[in-house]
Amino acid sequence: MMPTTRNARYWRRNMIVTAMLLLLWFLVTFVASYFARELNGVTFLGFPLGFYMGAQGALVVYVFIVWFYAYYMNRLDREYGVEEGGD
Repeated sequence: MMPTTRNARYWRRNMIVTAMLLLLWFLVTFVASYFARELNGVTFLGFPLGFYMGAQGALVVYVFIVWFYAYYMNRLDREYGVEEGGD
């Protein structure tokens, strides 16, 4: 069965949002860790930013990534008529 243009658009939008969220994950995980010493010069909520990102800021971003992906994909599934039954 050949994929339709509609299926290709759905898959492309899925891949774009996945790539953007993976880029955000990479930045928070590796780039923030790499520059932790420099980030410690900036304070956030009274803590050095490098420490904050390592201790809890990254975890908040990870939870946001999971929430946003689920929200976006549910909306995209409804738009393309491929949502699950929900029973």
